[in-house]
Amino acid sequence: MTVTCATDWASDHHDAALADHEGTLAARARTTDGLEGLHQLLELPTTRGDTADTPVPVTIETSRGLLVACLRATGRPIYAINPTAAARYRDRHAVTRKKSDHLDAMVPANTLRTDKAAHRPLPDDSKPAQAIAVLARAQQDAVWDRTQTGNKLRSHLREYFPGFPAAFQHDREGISSKIARTVLAAAPTPDQAAKLTRVQLRALLKKADRQRGIEAEAEQLREALPMPQTRQPHQVGQAMGHQAIALLRQLDAACISVDDPAEATVESSDAHPDAATITSFPGLRSPTGARVLAEIGDDRSRFTDAKGLKAFTGAAPATRASGRSLAVMARRVKNQRLAPVGYVWGSPA
Repeated sequence: MTVTCATDWASDHHDAALADHEGTLAARARTTDGLEGLHQLLELPTTRGDTADTPVPVTIETSRGLLVACLRATGRPIYAINPTAAARYRDRHAVTRKKSDHLDAMVPANTLRTDKAAHRPLPDDSKPAQAIAVLARAQQDAVWDRTQTGNKLRSHLREYFPGFPAAFQHDREGISSKIARTVLAAAPTPDQAAKLTRVQLRALLKKADRQRGIEAEAEQLREALPMPQTRQPHQVGQAMGHQAIALLRQLDAACISVDDPAEATVESSDAHPDAATITSFPGLRSPTGARVLAEIGDDRSRFTDAKGLKAFTGAAPATRASGRSLAVMARRVKNQRLAPVGYVWGSPA
């Protein structure tokens, strides 16, 4: 490896630097974020012997984005250097801890030149696998947003209407269920909830697409909602009810955002050739299997052995040994999207 290229990514521009075999700055440029800037970035390595047979490798501090996709299309090796690791390498070049865009581009170039064996290029996943990754991550982000929004609404209800979360604690989804959201939209305050009749509750249950056990559920809610509970003053409670409606709208949008990408994720995952192998494991079905496929990918050369995959998922412990001191701890640096799949996979249905 005689020349390495590094790019310091930013939202509106990119700083690129070329380092030769001695670590000396060979060339540098600042490009815009667009088609013209991409052409400038690709022309920079050509001044130092970049060809289709021997492409100059590129380092960047992110593994996704439009710039990465365009660099992938050129067929050159791309190395994603973790920003934390890049910061440690920066201290080797500037003990004063000075920082600039030019230095941030030069440091990763020398990182790849000196420690190429310690870093691996981005996996060469197929286009269907990359599409599944986009859908699965969008669905997972929506689940996290729904959980966060539901926690905000639950915390708010406990400040003025603690009986409402208690009335739906038997439901697996709690106040995030469609029934709870429908009832709360009709009666956001304790006074309004206490006035709901059995006829109104049955109508709300049907509106929430409940088809069985309507009479029993309506009777249970009719007894639970008017239960004596601590309350805020009337005007304060009314104001907090309006705030609950605003949070409820956010929760409704988050719940819809979970359902829409979930169907597309399962459909794309089932069409992938590796889906049959992944879902053949007991208890691993879509969309959990789609998340596994999205994060592992279909590049067979990505992991050289099972230990690498275990470390990637966080299942392999981290050992710290120095002299007589030995500590075995849980691995914190891992794929934060793939690690939660293990808990879902291992939990009973």
